[in-house]
Amino acid sequence: MLATPADRRAASMALPPLRGEDEAAIDAWLDAAWAERGLARQTLDSYRRDLVLLARWLDGRAGGVGGATRADLLDYLAWRARQGYTARSNARLLSALRAFYRYQAARGARADDPTALLEAPKQGRPLPKALTERQVEALLSAPDLSTPEGLRDRAMLELMYACGLRVSELVGLAANGVNLRQGALRVTGKGSRERLVPLGEEAQHWLQRYLAEARPLLAGRGGAQVAGTEPLFLGAGRVALSRQAFWATVKRCAAIAGLDPARVSPHGLRHSFATHLLNHGADLRALQMLLGHSSLSTTQIYTLVAREQLKRLHARHHPRG
Repeated sequence: MLATPADRRAASMALPPLRGEDEAAIDAWLDAAWAERGLARQTLDSYRRDLVLLARWLDGRAGGVGGATRADLLDYLAWRARQGYTARSNARLLSALRAFYRYQAARGARADDPTALLEAPKQGRPLPKALTERQVEALLSAPDLSTPEGLRDRAMLELMYACGLRVSELVGLAANGVNLRQGALRVTGKGSRERLVPLGEEAQHWLQRYLAEARPLLAGRGGAQVAGTEPLFLGAGRVALSRQAFWATVKRCAAIAGLDPARVSPHGLRHSFATHLLNHGADLRALQMLLGHSSLSTTQIYTLVAREQLKRLHARHHPRG
């Protein structure tokens, strides 16, 4: 029987603490990765967790994380399999390990790369779960507009759906990233890459209302204007609303809208944005730019979504379906 998430946490907590030499090696690589490749903070944090867990599992064997052999890594992957780690999680781990050991070899810390013959686990390609246009309308209408928080939530939901933002991009928006006169949004995505996204009339309307009516109250500064690099969307304590808080907002609004909260997420709104655009004839290259995908192959998964919807439509309405 596969281990549960609670079992994995318990197994992780039972491992020895991180050794100082391992921590130094991991930190040095992460600093180099940030400087040379401009990796996003979330990616660096994920890589750190992956390497720290490996280092704790090794506990100094084979010279620690920097000296691990291919056999050590295979044993570690077998341990992770017993703990029930997913193929996606292990693929991310291997990505971190390959970059880490290439760095060690390049600077002469070791002569070989123990990941050279390791194969990434096969991953399924689940289709993104998009809401229907009617479900999106219900979700967007759920916030209580009589409160500053409700008006903020409506503006955030409208913005996420209108622009296809990642949740980290949404909560990280700065005031100077919005140009209401031109109806455009400057978004900083993965790898610190910037892109311009059109707002759309509805999103622009709700954003204007939020800025005029709600944000001054949330900021506690009367009618002061928001400017510069200040957070656009504020939570408690006049600081940027957190990803976790917005996640809870989406779940709450889903329940109010009569949707199953377990099937609705912030990322689901991004999927809905992409799917609905494609269904209405959007060009795949344009969609790639709007989503901020570095590779078109990432965007092409939405063509599979559209194809599945066409199959269902045919089966439901065609006399020979």
